[in-house]
Amino acid sequence: MKIALLAPAGAMHRYNGNFGKSLHYAPLTLTTLAALVPEELNAEVVIYDETVGVIPLDLEADLIGITCITGTAPRCYAYGDYFRKKGIKVFIGGVHPSIMPEEAALHADVVMTGFSEFTFPQMLKDFIRGELKPIYHQGCNFKIEGRPIPRRELLNKKGYITTNTVELVRGCSHPCTFCAYPTAFGRTVYKRPIEEVVAEIAALNAKIIVFPDVNLIIDIEYAKKLFKALIPLKIYWLGLVTSHVGMDDELLKIFEKSGCKGLLIGFESISQESQAYVHKGVNQVASYAELMNKLHAHGILVQGCFAFGGDHEDTSVFERTVEMVTKVKIDLPRYSILTPFPKTELYRQLDKAGRIFERNWAMYDVEHCVFTPAQMTVEELEAGITWAWKETYKTSNILKRLAPFRHTPWLSIPLNMGYKGYANKYELFTREVMCDNSSIQ
Repeated sequence: MKIALLAPAGAMHRYNGNFGKSLHYAPLTLTTLAALVPEELNAEVVIYDETVGVIPLDLEADLIGITCITGTAPRCYAYGDYFRKKGIKVFIGGVHPSIMPEEAALHADVVMTGFSEFTFPQMLKDFIRGELKPIYHQGCNFKIEGRPIPRRELLNKKGYITTNTVELVRGCSHPCTFCAYPTAFGRTVYKRPIEEVVAEIAALNAKIIVFPDVNLIIDIEYAKKLFKALIPLKIYWLGLVTSHVGMDDELLKIFEKSGCKGLLIGFESISQESQAYVHKGVNQVASYAELMNKLHAHGILVQGCFAFGGDHEDTSVFERTVEMVTKVKIDLPRYSILTPFPKTELYRQLDKAGRIFERNWAMYDVEHCVFTPAQMTVEELEAGITWAWKETYKTSNILKRLAPFRHTPWLSIPLNMGYKGYANKYELFTREVMCDNSSIQ
């Protein structure tokens, strides 16, 4: 039995797009699924990640699995349709199929909703018996304890800055109106046993680890215990947190001792009114400069993420944001456009008001505008974010933000150069390019 697991990518993040290796770490979804294949099936598993290489149209498999987010849904569906026409059974899962299972079912034999650690092995056994069900739902007995180690050896390691990604915490309970994660998976937070995490990281025998979880500090006490346990391993690590990290000095000291070298923080906006608009009250704009000083004092660089397009923002937001990120020395600014993912609170609000004009999911990649802004035109919003990317990643502004290069320059400089390349190609990805899946035929 041969199983092929596919991760299609949107045009900007595809291997031939503008998201380079220096910005790309290995995802965990497909390697985790591969590790969950029951041994008794004696199956051969292959993984194709379109962010690092081609998905071959002539691949041979008994069963094909596709992981899907909203921005990749049209491409995932195109692959599903293509391989089903060849007589291969296809299953699909991920955030978007969990939100839109009826839509996904039009392009796959099986839809898997929610987390699939329990349902995936059962689906495979049903496939062998010829008893496939059209949909497999996550059960209420879900847990992440005792999970097998992801099969990282199946990845094309040359395409990633690292394959050493490790999960600690799954889930987030914050009420952000734009986030698709709780819409797809609920607000329950799952935490791995600390001893399992330590054992997995120790076995990797790697210097740099990435924790891709959506919020490492959703449980502060768990985070303190876990990262204290990592101190003896003498690793460097990168992860995602909220701006709340700056409220706990003990936590910051533990992060530094455990090897934290970089954190991604969703700052979202320089407008406090915009924070209220998306229900992200944890962010206090007035404290951003103090937070950056604290993190830099602990040797931690910051990727700061901003989403343009809130109802309280006019065209001045672009220049003011670039000025602020330069002034407070955010090491790696990243910009997006506020995006109403299906069935989120933000989507319901904008849809009810008749403001959503784009229905092709390929444009829901958080870099294109799909709704009518309140205080600027669509054209002004898209021109503004393009300008912000290019202005931020001008060499002179990179130097202003990173000088005097005390904070992990071996990491911050390559990342900035990677985003400089991203910014220079940004405006090439028009609607025509984003929605073109003609290569799958």
